[in-house]
Amino acid sequence: MGQKTHPIGFRLGITKGWKSAWFNAKHYRDYLLEDLKIRRYIEAKLADAMISNVRIERVVAKTTVTIYTARPGMVFGTKRQALDALREELKQIIKRDVQILVEAVRVPELESKLVGENIAMQLEQRVAHRRAMKRAVTQAIRLGAQGIKVMVSGRLAGAEIARSQWYQEGRLPLQTLKADIDYYCAVSKTIYGTIGCKVWIYKGDVAPEARS
Repeated sequence: MGQKTHPIGFRLGITKGWKSAWFNAKHYRDYLLEDLKIRRYIEAKLADAMISNVRIERVVAKTTVTIYTARPGMVFGTKRQALDALREELKQIIKRDVQILVEAVRVPELESKLVGENIAMQLEQRVAHRRAMKRAVTQAIRLGAQGIKVMVSGRLAGAEIARSQWYQEGRLPLQTLKADIDYYCAVSKTIYGTIGCKVWIYKGDVAPEARS
């Protein structure tokens, strides 16, 4: 059959939580555009900070932005100057007060977004795709992942015909709702064209009520 569903969207409200925690029927369009602007601005300004997730919560007029990063020092800056500057810049974007929280990511090798972007960056630097994929799989298993799958698609190594290649190690129960599956699709912009890099990481089972 070949039909696939998004591993995170499949689990929303069961074992996965939303990246934007709010609802406002009257200002839904405005808030959604603000969320997109906030995420794009943070990821562009802190491109080297290894950001794995940006969570936005709104309660009445209070907006809280939580940044999950493997390099919190780059977000804080010297004496929190970079963090204060970022807060002021976000205030100018959404025209209201913003609170910024920073959470450290302890094991970046188990975050699908960071793994996918790392592979994409290596492909742009002309590293062999097999080598980059195998290294990511090996590191994830060594650091505690119960399963990982990495797939790249496109003109691999400059080939005339696009193709897909993947590596998998360990278990990957995509149809089990209690399975904690982290998924991300990165894009590598090479001189031959774009190459898609998909990463699935299985971190174990979680109880349905323990939403992240």
